[in-house]
Amino acid sequence: MGDDDQTPTAPLQKTAAEAKQPPLASKHQKSNGGGSSTKPSKKEVRILMLHGYTQSGALFRAKTRALEKMLAKALAPLNLVPALLYPTGPNRLSPRDIPGYEPSAAAAADGEDDVMNAWAWFRKDNASGSYRLLDRGMDRLAAVMAEANAPPPATAGEPEVQQQQQQQQQQRGEESDEPVIDGVVGFSQGGSMAAMLAAAMETETMGQGLRPPPPEHAAWVSAVRRANGGRPLKFAVVYSGFYAPPEDLRWLYEPAKIATPTLHFIGSLDTVVDESRSQALVDRCQDPLVVVHPGGHYVPISKEWVMPLVGFIRKCVEGKV
Repeated sequence: MGDDDQTPTAPLQKTAAEAKQPPLASKHQKSNGGGSSTKPSKKEVRILMLHGYTQSGALFRAKTRALEKMLAKALAPLNLVPALLYPTGPNRLSPRDIPGYEPSAAAAADGEDDVMNAWAWFRKDNASGSYRLLDRGMDRLAAVMAEANAPPPATAGEPEVQQQQQQQQQQRGEESDEPVIDGVVGFSQGGSMAAMLAAAMETETMGQGLRPPPPEHAAWVSAVRRANGGRPLKFAVVYSGFYAPPEDLRWLYEPAKIATPTLHFIGSLDTVVDESRSQALVDRCQDPLVVVHPGGHYVPISKEWVMPLVGFIRKCVEGKV
């Protein structure tokens, strides 16, 4: 059995169609721009959805589709429209990366690895305990945020429109209604990433100075901050997540705790991520909210467990936390 950081979080998908899927898969749930001008304007809430180890953005969306629908329905009366983005981690996994994986008969006969649609945000080095390729995972998130926040291209032959859009883009870090990523939701390894991303993007306006990253992390920290116009996330939701113990990542949790509002879902029957590891992350967050559900290592999608998420997102977006 492998380390919890690198334990499969869902059945592996190996069909030919899935194997050809590109590493980045995102889904925008667009708001309906129509309607009478007398109706209250709708606010889009942009949320990064980060999958677990061995999953993909498309697979995570398929597993949380019910949550996505309930979230949209519950927020509609508040004129909030969730736009969920499902990126895929950049680090492709092979069978040898999966503890307990058994290759197909055809692959075993050929002496070759199966081609799998299994991805990771980072890889744990079992010898040193360090997180390899974390910078690639964060760079992927920076690219997704930058693409989501970019203004639409100006129409050819309309320089005044292009100039206006450039001015708007420069103002993204100021108070405005310009699109930014509002929050992040992560599961398992994605939950650990969500907390680290939120911490790295915190600003001096949150009651503490900018966290000074060590030189080896400076590039990706600059990239994620720049991608969201220098604005921090309003919230982070962690399902079955865990604290990242490598020494070079301690700056994300100490000496100041994570100030971004966080909501943690912990399964009382989770045998993949030990409760002590999830609690270690909770302990490093400022005023965390914790929900314990009577299940295992998965995202609970029944109404009973989605409503706390709805209430939390509403308060964070409205600035009531």
